[in-house]
Amino acid sequence: MTDILLLCGGDGAESSVSMVSADFIEKNLKAVSGFNVLRAVIHNHQFQVNEDLWFFDAQGNFSCGAKRFNPECVVPCIHGIPGETGDIQSFLEILDIPYIGCTAETSRYCFNKITTKLYLSALGIPNTPYVMILRPDEECRKRALEFFGSYGNVYVKAASQGSSVGCYHVTSKDDLWDEVLEAFKYSSEVILEKNIVHRELECAAYTYNNELVIAGPGEIIMPDNVFYTYEEKYSKDSRTKTTVEPQGLDPKDVARIRELACRVFTGLKLRDLSRIDFFLSEEDGVLVNEINTFPGMTPISMFPKLLEHHGDSMPKFLEQCVERAIAHKH
Repeated sequence: MTDILLLCGGDGAESSVSMVSADFIEKNLKAVSGFNVLRAVIHNHQFQVNEDLWFFDAQGNFSCGAKRFNPECVVPCIHGIPGETGDIQSFLEILDIPYIGCTAETSRYCFNKITTKLYLSALGIPNTPYVMILRPDEECRKRALEFFGSYGNVYVKAASQGSSVGCYHVTSKDDLWDEVLEAFKYSSEVILEKNIVHRELECAAYTYNNELVIAGPGEIIMPDNVFYTYEEKYSKDSRTKTTVEPQGLDPKDVARIRELACRVFTGLKLRDLSRIDFFLSEEDGVLVNEINTFPGMTPISMFPKLLEHHGDSMPKFLEQCVERAIAHKH
């Protein structure tokens, strides 16, 4: 038997969604013959299994009193902090415990919207026009107002947060700086982006049978004038729809999206799995919006839908990820 530790939760804004994703991951891990799965929740900076607190020792053993579990591989099913930030990966690397998914370094710079854009631009991958606001001071306020003056319609985003946490749509100059200050409550850096009138398309990029697969794109279809907020994404009253078979796409745009997804995956050194999100607009063409290093795995999430629509098996995919992680250690 291979002992697999499934980590979920965290104390960030997306912890509750991580728990739902973990239900799906746990079910598919347990469908693999030979996997013994223990699920632990990170809460208040502690590891909880049911109601008990568990601990890692210096040898990488995971225990609670006389109970002991020696994980051969960890599945860090954590959205946002401390998973997509790279913190839990760094912790596991110190303990020399294999894990699936992106490395600590890749997770960290993909989670920060500024470093993501710097990498994309350096690689020649098109993304939305932006400006960095590094401090809440007068110099940066002038820079923000100048950027707003160029477009008149922008998004203000906390740089190191999930895709829709600390994000504000601004169309009035008088509101701009107040929203920037609000975003600083979520992150030490803020980014302003030009609002793009677009279709929102997403690819699942993952390794399967030792080959990079780009599945999709699927589409997020939102009502007019609705921003895809965290609440809109997961609310029972959400008016947003998703499809793995978008209608009316130009084959050239589909080919371009898949080409860019491949360049993102290889150029930013992603590993095992990711969801890469795009804007398709008449004015700006295909633009990379963001990269999710451990995408949602809820019943409404695009990554598992696209993987399965592509004809691949989620249990087999997870089994291969675990096998690669363990083999890499040895």
